[in-house]
Amino acid sequence: MGWTRKDLLGLEDLSKEEITLILDTADSFKEVSTREIKKVPALRGKTVVNLFYEPSTRTRVSFEVAAKRLSADVINIATETSSVKKGETLIDTGANIEALKVDIIVMRHNYSGAAIMLAKHVKASVVNAGDGWHEHPTQALLDMFTLREKLGKIEGLNVTIVGDIAHSRVARSNIWGLTKLGAKVTVCAPEMLIPPGIEEMGAKVSHDIDDALRNADAVNVLRMQFERDDGDAFPKQLEYFKNFGITEERLAKVKKNIIVMHPGPINRGIEMSSEVADGANSVILEQVTNGIAVRMAVLFLVAQANENIKHEDAD
Repeated sequence: MGWTRKDLLGLEDLSKEEITLILDTADSFKEVSTREIKKVPALRGKTVVNLFYEPSTRTRVSFEVAAKRLSADVINIATETSSVKKGETLIDTGANIEALKVDIIVMRHNYSGAAIMLAKHVKASVVNAGDGWHEHPTQALLDMFTLREKLGKIEGLNVTIVGDIAHSRVARSNIWGLTKLGAKVTVCAPEMLIPPGIEEMGAKVSHDIDDALRNADAVNVLRMQFERDDGDAFPKQLEYFKNFGITEERLAKVKKNIIVMHPGPINRGIEMSSEVADGANSVILEQVTNGIAVRMAVLFLVAQANENIKHEDAD
């Protein structure tokens, strides 16, 4: 089955086959990053715009590197210095960007559903680089790519996601993606950080970190988003580390080859100890490398599908 969508907006709507196609395509692109000249002409002549309404280093740079390795031209728009500050709406911004004849808009936005709205109003492909607390599809895809590379499969794996589940678009995308590919997902956090409805998505809920790690093949440790804690609802940082932090002592009690993941940036001494972050079980830097291959795959697939759509419309 080929890829037929002009956009990548989330994993909730994707089939198992579509997710697998992205991962398989990323496999073939990963080799490009090992070459002396790290480029293929797959998107030569195409223009990719990075439109980021929230601060981001990792994701934006990863998309930029991915686009350049595909030989695309890249424009970065930081909204704090753009017309958005003057009150321009998202739809107007999209229309103006499209008037520049761009092919792909990679967007991060602080409102859930913003990428879906933009995609309805532009003919360019839209890739969601994180929208509010909704989804962050490419992060989940690179997490799954890393798991598959390390453990050879996703079906049947036990994956535990620990941390601020309530505010996490990464957790939501991972739950959708992993369960579709046949993994069992446990989310573990203090009660106040577990959102309603998470079990309906297919995840098991735990408030006991040692229990949640017991049979886990991998643990994905989320960043505690203390900057979002405007109502003093979060546990205090040291208290959180004591009750939920991933430490060498905790890992000593579980599977020897458990994989430790983190989307970054890490709060060391809060979510995990430095020994774990830099230890033999950690694949955090491999996730960064794999993010480029996954984003190359996504940019390539949406661009190709959009070309096909345009040709069909022309016919």
